[in-house]
Amino acid sequence: MSKLHRVHGTLSDGVDPIRLGPQDAGWNYAGLRVLKLAAGETRRVTTGEFEAFVLPLSGGCVVRVDGAEFEIAGRRSVFDRVTDFAYVPRDAEVELAAEGPLEVALPMARCERRLEPKYGPAEDVPVEVRGAGSATRQVTNFGVPGVWDHADKLNACELLTPDGNWSSYPPHKHDAVSDCEVVNEEIYYFRIGQTGSIMPSDKGFGMHRTYTADGALDENVAVRDGDVFLIPHGYHGPCIAAPGYPMYYLNVLAGPAAERSMAFCDDPAHAWVRDSWAGAPLDPRCPITSSEGRVG
Repeated sequence: MSKLHRVHGTLSDGVDPIRLGPQDAGWNYAGLRVLKLAAGETRRVTTGEFEAFVLPLSGGCVVRVDGAEFEIAGRRSVFDRVTDFAYVPRDAEVELAAEGPLEVALPMARCERRLEPKYGPAEDVPVEVRGAGSATRQVTNFGVPGVWDHADKLNACELLTPDGNWSSYPPHKHDAVSDCEVVNEEIYYFRIGQTGSIMPSDKGFGMHRTYTADGALDENVAVRDGDVFLIPHGYHGPCIAAPGYPMYYLNVLAGPAAERSMAFCDDPAHAWVRDSWAGAPLDPRCPITSSEGRVG
């Protein structure tokens, strides 16, 4: 089994689906936790040397940290709507109080500066439709530079790909310092849906590719609901949603650069594809969600 592809269940910590720190990934900055709380349950999380977003995947919660309190409305599922969220700093004790059953992601980054906690309203999150034709997808830019600048190292966004479509395409990389890229470690956390439902499905699947130009890394894997793929270096993409099964993934990126950036370089062999999208029709299923709910 691939050391980069962590199938559902292999990163679990008790009832929690995912506990992944930089030491588990074999790198220095990016991490991810996914917590599962019962209705009415309260959980305390110590951030240590990591900043994090509190991003509900399903359900809502109250976040208490540093004397601040944020009511996070959340959502029924990642295929339901764009959610509100919170930023929590390093060296903090965070209390999460679940209003109903809750599954919440904590994308994390090891950082140096300690910032104040902050609330992110769903209505302020930009939803971008990227690509064209069968490469049309939705990018929910809740935690990216230029949109959310209240972070030291942490970058994060969500991708929604209609069933049958391709995303993270053309393949791209960010493993060097150059005119077009910065170094970032990246985590892909997948949820797979099913056409006609807003709930995740354990029946569906998609495909993911990561590789290097010299062939030293060449992975093509089937990903299922709850899987994680680690990208320490190399080109990544496409992610392909199988017909009948729309795909969601949470991107978590962090690296050593002094300024947060998600800059990347396309694989030169496939960069021409971007030019082919000019004037091409968008898939009318995108955007799929907004802060108000389902759209496409």
